This record gives sequence, C-alpha cells and structure tokens, in this order.
Amino acid sequence: MQHFGIIGHPLGHSQSKRFFDAYFTSHNIAADYTVHELDAVEDVVPLLHSLDGLNVTSPYKELIIPYLDEIDDTARAIGAVNVVYHHRGYNTDWLGAVAALKPHIRKTDRQALVLGTGGAAHALQYALQQLGLTVELVSRYSNRGELTYAELTPEVMRAHTVIVNCTPLGMFPHESEAPDIPYNQLSASHLLFDCIYNPEQTVFMQRGKQHGALTVNGQAMFLAQANEAINIFRI
Repeated sequence: MQHFGIIGHPLGHSQSKRFFDAYFTSHNIAADYTVHELDAVEDVVPLLHSLDGLNVTSPYKELIIPYLDEIDDTARAIGAVNVVYHHRGYNTDWLGAVAALKPHIRKTDRQALVLGTGGAAHALQYALQQLGLTVELVSRYSNRGELTYAELTPEVMRAHTVIVNCTPLGMFPHESEAPDIPYNQLSASHLLFDCIYNPEQTVFMQRGKQHGALTVNGQAMFLAQANEAINIFRI
C-alpha cells in the first residue's frame, strides 16, 4: 500500500483527494490519499517520513523547500515546490499553467500581469515566459521590484493583455473578494486567467466578463498538473 496526501491551509476548496481516489480506484492501485491542513510548515516533517508522496498548496510551496533533501532544476528556478516524492521536490504547476493557457494565448498577447508574489505566482511567471510573454508581478507592497496595484495605470492595463490571479481572493473563505485591479480598463482584448477552480466563476472572472474580457478558470491547470504529479509518483 502506497500513501499520498496534500498539505496546505485552507484545504476546503481542494479537489485533490477526489481526483487521486478516483484515479487509484479506476487503475486498481493499492494506495490512499489523505488531506492535511497544517497550521505550520514544520508540521510536515512526520508526513515526509510516513507518506510516499505529497501535493503542496498555499501557503507552503516556498516554505517547504528547506525540509526537502533536494529539488529538481525547474523547481529551483521557480523557487517553489508543489509535488514531493521521497523527499525530493518538483514543480508541476508551471506545466499545468502552460497546458491551460496555451489554447487561449493570442498573437497579440505579448505582456502579462501576474497578481501575487507567492509560489503559484512564480510558477505562472515561469509558464508565461515559456509561452513567450514578458511578465510583471503585482504586489500589495512597494519597494519589492514589482508593480503595486496603485501603479496599474490605463497604459499598463492596455499593454498587459493577459492578467493572471494567483492570490487567494475568490477562493474559500474569500469567495466574495477579488484583486483590486482597475476592471473598468479591461476590454475584449484582455484574457483573465484565475488559478482558482473552486468556485468555477470567481468575482475576478465575473468582473472581467462585464467588460468583455475572455475568462478562464484554473480547472484545466489543476488537472494537467495533477496528471504530471502522477508521473512523478510513478503510479
């Protein structure tokens, strides 16, 4: 029997257990999958010894790295880990993002804004760069080398036609919230991608649609990165 699981906080929105349980059943694999909503990253230590593999979600994608024996080159370049197999860290988020975004990126899309500065944001930055776009991260804080929300001028919004939400705003328990961007500057030339997949339609997406933007949620990204994790777990 193999043992897998997920760590993060909160995890009420996560579909990972449902996905992996269904995969184990359909492929007759002797394995189980458990959910671990940790209050602190150091609580992962016993899980690293008792589980064969882990999925890692917010807020631990960066914080878990010091607890691992090694990480692969791509995870090191991104600076975040979302899959752990036998004490080695990997990043499949960027592959999931490429799979989800590539069908929607247009020839006119050259610059992107990534809202957030955590592990998911860095994976999306890496993915968008692989797709040939120039990327700016947007932070709530100044003096970090990133744009702030106050600096999202009409000119910035026009130039950056792809906007990606990597914040928790829109996800439980913040379903009624959305990143503070100037939605009135959006148009049909914009693509809004939300890494959140539960709920299917976030406030970020709803506000984008009101101004004609194309909106895509994170469901395809979730499925693609989960399938990449299956390859890493060798199941």
